[in-house]
Amino acid sequence: MVCFCFLVDQTRKVRQSKPAAGICSRCGGGASVADMKTCTRFCYVPFYWKTWRAIICTFCGAMLRSYQ
Repeated sequence: MVCFCFLVDQTRKVRQSKPAAGICSRCGGGASVADMKTCTRFCYVPFYWKTWRAIICTFCGAMLRSYQ
């Protein structure tokens, strides 16, 4: 019996962001609206990516809300 193990990982990157009104409920820092890109790789080859918008904290980096 042969068993193969493949490496699958997922990365999130902020493509661009701009300031938004409001504060973070966790640390009290400012909020910003960011265009995010999620890339899923299988054996180091990207095979799926998705772009979406989220509100993130500028101080601690927590995701406060996401919009699909």
